Amino acid sequence: MIKRFFPILSWITKYNRVFLFNDFVAGLTLGVMLVPQGMAYAMIAGMPPIYGLYAALVPQVVYALTGTSRQLAVGPVAMDSLLVAAGIGILQLSSIEGYIATVLFLTLIIGGLQLVLGFLKMGFFVNFLSKPVISGFTSAAAILIGLGQIKHVLGVDFPQSSKIHTLVIGILGSFDQLHTYTLVLGAVAILFILLMNKINKRIPTPLLVVILGILSVLFLGLESKGIRIVGEIPRGLPVFQTPNIQFEKLGQLIPIAITVALFGFMESISIAKTVEEKHPEYELDANQELRALGLSNLLGSFFQSFPVSGSFSRTAINEQAGAKTGMALIFSALLIAFTLLFLTPLFYNLPNAVLGAIIIVAVFKLVDIKYPIVLFKNRKDEFFLLMITFFMTLFIGLVEGILLGVLLSLLLLVYRISHPHIAVLGKIKETEYFKNIARFPNEVDIEEDKLVIRFDAQLYFGNKDYFKKELYKHIKIKGPKLKYVILNAEAINYIDSSAAITLKRIVEDLKQKEIQFLIAGAIGPTRDIFYTSGLIDIIGKENFFIRTFEAVEYCASNNVKSKIQERISLQSKKNPL
Repeated sequence: MIKRFFPILSWITKYNRVFLFNDFVAGLTLGVMLVPQGMAYAMIAGMPPIYGLYAALVPQVVYALTGTSRQLAVGPVAMDSLLVAAGIGILQLSSIEGYIATVLFLTLIIGGLQLVLGFLKMGFFVNFLSKPVISGFTSAAAILIGLGQIKHVLGVDFPQSSKIHTLVIGILGSFDQLHTYTLVLGAVAILFILLMNKINKRIPTPLLVVILGILSVLFLGLESKGIRIVGEIPRGLPVFQTPNIQFEKLGQLIPIAITVALFGFMESISIAKTVEEKHPEYELDANQELRALGLSNLLGSFFQSFPVSGSFSRTAINEQAGAKTGMALIFSALLIAFTLLFLTPLFYNLPNAVLGAIIIVAVFKLVDIKYPIVLFKNRKDEFFLLMITFFMTLFIGLVEGILLGVLLSLLLLVYRISHPHIAVLGKIKETEYFKNIARFPNEVDIEEDKLVIRFDAQLYFGNKDYFKKELYKHIKIKGPKLKYVILNAEAINYIDSSAAITLKRIVEDLKQKEIQFLIAGAIGPTRDIFYTSGLIDIIGKENFFIRTFEAVEYCASNNVKSKIQERISLQSKKNPL
């Protein structure tokens, strides 16, 4: 039981020196990446840069102790930071102190929600975030993040917003304030990062560009030329303190917290599953991952951390650097702690333009163009779902965009299951196979007195009328020569009470029209429902068959079923073999 909640206990006893070296190297690499990224993502969240380092400290250690993935890199990420900024920005807080206090309280709520959902085994909630919705939201959010950071590269000021039209108007209206030196420095930083990434992606380019940026300010006197710098960063580890509980803001924060909690977990578990495929030595537990992430956020909030989740880029680097266990995260946290204790004064001269450049390059990789093209070619409905989510996120807002996207994806799901695939079947010549006549128009024999139809879904209140409408449409097409309707029920795994009543009325109506109704291929759970609903008596036991071919043969010759055919076709819990 203890190992279930603290997975570290399952691998720490088998830990060896080879693992230690690999984890140490990976941890240092991860920590080196986290220093500039954490500070940059803190800026996206509207927090002072130091809070990015705080968010990279305690949550990493907590996840290393409680997470089931041994390579997932937990810490500040761009998407969560933007969601936080958008959500808290609506509250229009007047002071930075009030803003920080509210973010820490939000982090506490997010952690609590994730922890509770984990204990309730609600990890399946993320299944409602479909790939088109995630792709549309992520691409739109990446554009919003990138546009929001342009002010640091241009050296201008304009209001931050989660709506693209407001950002574009702000950018265009601020061109008269454009600072040439800042623009040159920001452009050079972006080009340098892109060039280094092409040469070798394993080079810690963000840290390298930070060092070069600091040196350029020191030796070229760029601060005197008007380039803005980070300035003084507090030295020392974050102190333990309880977040300021703000009950009056709870109603406004809960929707943001739910969105960040679910999206952060979805991001983390999808990354962790991708890495797990390369490591058969352990197995992910989705609910424990949710608990681990929740505990990381909850405890992190007591040490001035804003919301964290799994990072795709840092996880990839961690895995490539040879991380074997969660010790890599602990070594990474130790490097962050060392930085907080001794190295923060070195970041005094770090230009904001360099941090902005790091963010812009990082987030625009998240804009996915290939996936929408694939959907446009193959799945138009999902393409439109993606695009609607994309534009709603851009123009309406982040939280509204993803929530409306999820709602639309659920509506699309409801539409699909209420309008499932129905096929009219015909016998393939010289075989016993029955296939869709639309797919095999030249290979099937079609008999005028028989309608063989397959319904590819469960029958329930949402599609019973559609089933009836389609059935009668095909009955009408067959005309007055029709004597038999055979329902291939292989794909029907459930019939609810509403659909059972509809089916009774259909059978009785067909009897009055002297049309015999037969069932072929019903699976066990469906046969049970035929008994419990009384449909077995209305349809008649003699009209149940194992295969479609047998039902058609019965219609042609009225042959009596063999004992074994009868037993299998009618077997159920009420009528065991």
